[in-house]
Amino acid sequence: MSFNRTDSPTYLASQLARGFSRALQMRAARLGFSPGQFPILLELWTEEGLTQKQLLERVDVEQATMANTLARMERDGLIERKPHPKDKRAQLVYLTDKARSMKDEALAAAAEADQSLFQGFRRFEKELMLEYIRWAIENARKL
Repeated sequence: MSFNRTDSPTYLASQLARGFSRALQMRAARLGFSPGQFPILLELWTEEGLTQKQLLERVDVEQATMANTLARMERDGLIERKPHPKDKRAQLVYLTDKARSMKDEALAAAAEADQSLFQGFRRFEKELMLEYIRWAIENARKL
């Protein structure tokens, strides 16, 4: 059996994810965050004071990846951690003023990155592709 990687959804999804990450990286670097930090920023812009466990559930990454990403974000002045008032083992994650102030520019950078990869798509094609991606992600979550 021969394997044609351009017919492999797994291979293509990996390439697409790398493309989006590169497109966002080019725009995010000047703002002071990385593509890997963006999902966490999105969650904290919506609701601050989450625990690392809550962020893990919402962002769906490995524990070690989350711990490393949060450490880098703290080092880069994007988040601060405060003790949980009821659970001595947990810490609550809050954005710094720096991270709060970059929200609009960061969201615009992400929108530009999206547009760059969907260049040439008609609106219905983009919407259809997004629906297919959501569907595949939902199937992947069931595994």
